[in-house]
Amino acid sequence: MLDLGNKRIVVTGGAGFLGKQVVDRLCQSGAQRDKISVPRSRDRDLRDFANCQRTVAEQDIVIHLAAHVGGIGLNREKPAELFYNNLMMGAQLIHASHTAGVQKFVCVGTICAYPKFTPVPFKEDNLWDGYPEETNAPYGIAKKALLVQLQSYRQQYGFNGVYLLPVNLYGPEDNFDPRSSHVIPALIRKVYEAQQRGDNAIPVWGDGSPTREFLYSTDAALGIVMAAQGFDGPQPVNLGTNCEISIRALAELICELMAFDGEIVWETDKPTGQPRRCLDTTRAQELFGFAARMDFRTGLKNTIDWYRQHAA
Repeated sequence: MLDLGNKRIVVTGGAGFLGKQVVDRLCQSGAQRDKISVPRSRDRDLRDFANCQRTVAEQDIVIHLAAHVGGIGLNREKPAELFYNNLMMGAQLIHASHTAGVQKFVCVGTICAYPKFTPVPFKEDNLWDGYPEETNAPYGIAKKALLVQLQSYRQQYGFNGVYLLPVNLYGPEDNFDPRSSHVIPALIRKVYEAQQRGDNAIPVWGDGSPTREFLYSTDAALGIVMAAQGFDGPQPVNLGTNCEISIRALAELICELMAFDGEIVWETDKPTGQPRRCLDTTRAQELFGFAARMDFRTGLKNTIDWYRQHAA
């Protein structure tokens, strides 16, 4: 078990939705807050190699969470930006970390890296069995390239980089911007605004048939820090709950929790994304003892309560 007590740690994306939870979990696990640095994109554009070098200089551990990411709408609108920005940030940060002598690099990848049609539950060994779902592919492939980079740097240089594949995240402080949010915050906001206007229906993209799996942000942070402390292997590792829910059931559950009894209007001309998503979480349990803790209904309620308090 890696002792975090005297380690200098940089968390890219550490001021974001997941990043704040990772910083808190690092401190709960023995890290000293004054030795944790959180570069901000306004000061350190990680698409620039010199900024990557400055960011990792004299650091012991790098946890790379920073990403240009959004929901299906953003994926359709800006595929080139999503590919370029995520590839450049990650590839240059890994190279800078290797040349700076960083002891441990934890790279957080994406569920979007999996093939469009993958046996359910998704096993890490299926990662290369096909092309990702088309709208997710530019983002997913850019992030998957970082796995290849880490494995090749381990082989040639002995660089200790690990790669994690978290499923879709949710929780308080998520991104609720309708232009770039994922499905849970998007649905919560739609229901809330319909209630504010007195509407008796909400539109939802697709037909409700695809399934998804969701990991609460504090659980994701726990898994990331457990991997930072206790996992040093080359193989990718899923982080999830192994619980699958359809978009239709999710929308109905959010309406129930928010006491909205209006109609859900399915916009079947809109894209639905990958048909199914559910992770096999055996590897994380076996390699470093991670298992999700948050009950989904409770996690949704916490997220709804937070949004209602902060909607203004």
